[in-house]
Amino acid sequence: MRIDQTHRTWFIGTMAGVLVAAVIYVPYTLTSPEGANGGTAVGLVYGSLASACMLFAGLLGARKKVPIWRIGRAQTWMRGHLWLGFVSFPLILFHSGFRFGIGLTRALMWLLVVVFASGIVGAILQHFMPRLTTERIPLETIYEQIGRVRLQLVAEAQTVIDEVSAALAGNVSQATAQQRAASASAGTMGGVTVASGLQVDEGASAQLQEFFRREMQPYVANGGSRGMPLADRSRSQSMFQQLRLLLPPNLHPAIEDLENICEEKRELDRQVQYHRILHGWLLVHIPASYALLLLGAVHAVMALRY
Repeated sequence: MRIDQTHRTWFIGTMAGVLVAAVIYVPYTLTSPEGANGGTAVGLVYGSLASACMLFAGLLGARKKVPIWRIGRAQTWMRGHLWLGFVSFPLILFHSGFRFGIGLTRALMWLLVVVFASGIVGAILQHFMPRLTTERIPLETIYEQIGRVRLQLVAEAQTVIDEVSAALAGNVSQATAQQRAASASAGTMGGVTVASGLQVDEGASAQLQEFFRREMQPYVANGGSRGMPLADRSRSQSMFQQLRLLLPPNLHPAIEDLENICEEKRELDRQVQYHRILHGWLLVHIPASYALLLLGAVHAVMALRY
């Protein structure tokens, strides 16, 4: 994993800080009569430093909510959020003497674990997911525009269907009286159904329209299309191959256009899925972080007061 110079500086500084805190912790816990305790002077220093780190990490959300605040670069805040949030975890463990305690203290420790773990998961996802998205979805669409793009694809597919239907209808309308008579007299010969070219064109047009109405339009227009036949590439290929058998060869390029529209829709669905994976961890991380800050303040006031 490639790390740029700024990240390397933050990493070295974070590890150095944790190392210093650990070096101080060893003689502190050995010389304290009751071991490491959050109520001792050293324990309060650990707790204060950890609280300061968590407060800085929490201020990133406030800066995003108020973009007119131009205090420092956004990238610097993000890196500070990542590394100072990381260092707060061992500092809290040193503060508590690696004990989870009871009541509010125990709840705070578990909240810290949830915030820390979800933050690590988020950092990993944000490092790898954009690259994965670029590799698997070369023509990535702006996420907020995906709904509008789906509607455009539906309109494009409707245009193709209308053009094919018009071409098939043109074959019927241009038929001579003799061809119409032959079409009307088509029946069975030797137990085998005989259909004229006109009947085939009329039937193909009706089936194509029905395919668009029942299968393609709901699939392309719908955001949640999991389970639909066209969402599966192999089933989709089979369905479009059946359509090719219905139409004359000169109209096969239109079927390819429809198939490409479905493929583009599958890419949009994949992008939505990746976006949810990339941002889903925030549904856990953000509420847990705010709860940690709020309850941490209550814990600090109660500890100092009593």
